Amino acid sequence: MTVLLLIPAVLAVLILVILLRAGLLKPTAAKTAEVKLDDSPRARAYGEQLSRLVRMETVSSRFDPDRQKFLDFHRELENMFPLIHRTCEKRVFNGSLLFRWKGKGNEKPILLMSHHDVVEANGEWEHGPFSGDIDEQGRVWGRGTVDTKASLFCILTAVEEMIRDGYVPGRDVYVASSCTEEWSGEGAPLTVEYLKEQGVKLDFLLDEGGMVIEEPVAGVKGTYAMVGVLEKGYGDVRFTARGKGGHASAPGKNTPLVRLGKFMAAMEKKSPFTSRFNPTVKEMFSRMAPNMTFGMKAIFANLWLFEPLLTRILPSISTAAGAMLHTTLAFTMAKGADGLNVLPQEAWVTANMRFIPHQPTEESIAIISREAEKFGLETEVIYSDDPCPAVDFRGDAFCLIEEAAAQIYPGVGVCPYVMTGGTDAKYYRDLSDNCLRFAPLYIDGQQYASIHGLNENIFQGALPLGVDFYKKVIRGSEKN
Repeated sequence: MTVLLLIPAVLAVLILVILLRAGLLKPTAAKTAEVKLDDSPRARAYGEQLSRLVRMETVSSRFDPDRQKFLDFHRELENMFPLIHRTCEKRVFNGSLLFRWKGKGNEKPILLMSHHDVVEANGEWEHGPFSGDIDEQGRVWGRGTVDTKASLFCILTAVEEMIRDGYVPGRDVYVASSCTEEWSGEGAPLTVEYLKEQGVKLDFLLDEGGMVIEEPVAGVKGTYAMVGVLEKGYGDVRFTARGKGGHASAPGKNTPLVRLGKFMAAMEKKSPFTSRFNPTVKEMFSRMAPNMTFGMKAIFANLWLFEPLLTRILPSISTAAGAMLHTTLAFTMAKGADGLNVLPQEAWVTANMRFIPHQPTEESIAIISREAEKFGLETEVIYSDDPCPAVDFRGDAFCLIEEAAAQIYPGVGVCPYVMTGGTDAKYYRDLSDNCLRFAPLYIDGQQYASIHGLNENIFQGALPLGVDFYKKVIRGSEKN
């Protein structure tokens, strides 16, 4: 009886602790920070220059070996950035670029990178996908503006202007730009192979990744620079069901398509993969928690208590946040019979997988293969690679990016996060322990949603901020 009487008191203390811990989290400057876009002639000039690059269609495909369009793009870069081409060593790897800006010393070089190939631009756009239009709001329209010609433009402009001003870096600065990033092609691997042959070991590299955006997670108020420090692994898998086939007028039970359908429904209803808060996700939410709604703040300020619950419900609340906790499986393609009235002897679906480090490639594939077997399916791995090692968000490289972002975007929060998409940075893991993923450009919600979608565009007023960011990174890297 005495124990029962204590339960209400214990619960009251527990609730008080939860509320006190939440109340101690005071909003940070990120909650009210506003990004002031540049509206100067400089921004307008940059917008016009970026427009020239967008008008050059550089759609890449694993099924098209012709590199002429990329070589044409290179010639346009040569016209726009003559000092880089006169000063830096240039190499081309089947359409992918590498520049070496020689410094005063060759120890601890850095690499800035952003690809120049783009995905297809189907559907109806407000402005043509390769128009390069600049509207009254100062938005540059077209495929590749966000992903990732704008960041490439900012890198090259920063280097061009620093050369013009007589600056010589204290260490070698490499600039790389692949033409095969969108399909994980040979551009970056060939570049890495060359750098290995030269004995290059990078202090750090900065590739595309997160950007500067408002409310990066639902319920989190404020503006944040999201810096990717961990990239999930990638896989494409085919699941095949076999049967006797026959005429569709007399179907049997559990035909190949039905088994595939049951399998897909089961996997969507309950993921077989384990969710877990890794250190990167914990740090991300720790930095965001002060600017959350009070209910969310009470939960995330007390992960010691709510973590087991969150690992189960977060994927249902936010697919983006949930994808940072576990391996994901997305069904993408399917094929059955060739005739409308034929039962297939063989049917298949493919799935795209992104592997989390705590259940890496082989383990995740083994898990999904066992699940497929329950439905009489065969599993074939078409392609796979491993998750990348996490970069230390307390290390010098991350702190340099954090400091540069704070100077360019006053008050904006800087958060490490898990990259759920793929980048060329994954190929550089043997060259550096600090492969960071961040494009220093402000985008709004519509622009974020336009990546690989309709109406991709970016503010020309964000471009000067990006250029100045890369200049600070180059200068700041010499202090490390």
